[in-house]
Amino acid sequence: MKKKFLYITLLFSGILFSQETLSELLKNHNNKSVPYISVHELAMPKTKATLLDAREKIEFETSHIQDAIHVGYDNFSIQEISEKLKNKQQTIVVYCSLGIRSNNIAKQLKKAGYTNVFNLFGGIFEWKNNNFTVYNQNNEPTENVHVFSRSWSKWLKKGNKIYD
Repeated sequence: MKKKFLYITLLFSGILFSQETLSELLKNHNNKSVPYISVHELAMPKTKATLLDAREKIEFETSHIQDAIHVGYDNFSIQEISEKLKNKQQTIVVYCSLGIRSNNIAKQLKKAGYTNVFNLFGGIFEWKNNNFTVYNQNNEPTENVHVFSRSWSKWLKKGNKIYD
């Protein structure tokens, strides 16, 4: 019994505390079925992509990347997206706070036949950390970023952390 408890404690400690870099965190949560695009690649003028925000509505309203389409996560509907995005070869970049929820949405898009789908590495946190502008629900620049949870908030280094 003691051995089992120690193993479980060590397992959870490793999960909670061993993720020292964003790369390690994402490696532990995502497989390589969806390629990443960096915030710098996305910000390049030649990069033409449809942006899908896979965060919840309150997160999106707090701030989002300009021209992003809110698709959510909990109530994501591949049918609704398929009706809006008819061209299955167009470039699509999905993002969330860090790149975990967006990876799951991107996998659904690929499964539905979209062929040019990317996950934004580090999500909106990495976007803001690299001094790129985010916009509020009125499409005005803002410093506010909804951080999803206190534990994820450590990954946002710039801007104002909003919890609710």
